[in-house]
Amino acid sequence: MFILAIDPGIEKVGYSVFEQELNGSVPYKYITSGLIKTLKTTKHEKRIQQIYVELSLVVKRYKAQIIVMEQLFFFKNAKSIIGVAQAQGVVELLAAHKNIPLKYLTPLQIKETITGYGRADKQSVHKMLKITLKDEIKVLDDDQSDAIACGLAYCFLNKI
Repeated sequence: MFILAIDPGIEKVGYSVFEQELNGSVPYKYITSGLIKTLKTTKHEKRIQQIYVELSLVVKRYKAQIIVMEQLFFFKNAKSIIGVAQAQGVVELLAAHKNIPLKYLTPLQIKETITGYGRADKQSVHKMLKITLKDEIKVLDDDQSDAIACGLAYCFLNKI
């Protein structure tokens, strides 16, 4: 089963793909991760469309069977929250359109699962990702790292 994990945003969308084996011999396998970037100079509706199209390609390429997304609860910047919420809507539309189950994890659940501490900082999460995935990952950005953490946490919490 292929899992697509997403850290939504309007400027940057982090994503990662994990595989969970049905036989349980390997609890998970990190496949890939990346970042979808949209330009501030592009019209907003075109940015939304770009996110949808690029995530659709990831779903198709890796045959994602579950989408897991970091759930938005609280944001310090009111302007940022709108873009993140809109990007979440794009992911929800994609999941509905492709008939893929959508699951949510809170930032607290992700940090607790990855580091053992729900209030861990980004550096601690990134360090645990490198230890757990044995340096398989080449992280370009915090949003990509957050998507990897989201996918890995889902694998840990949902052992098949």
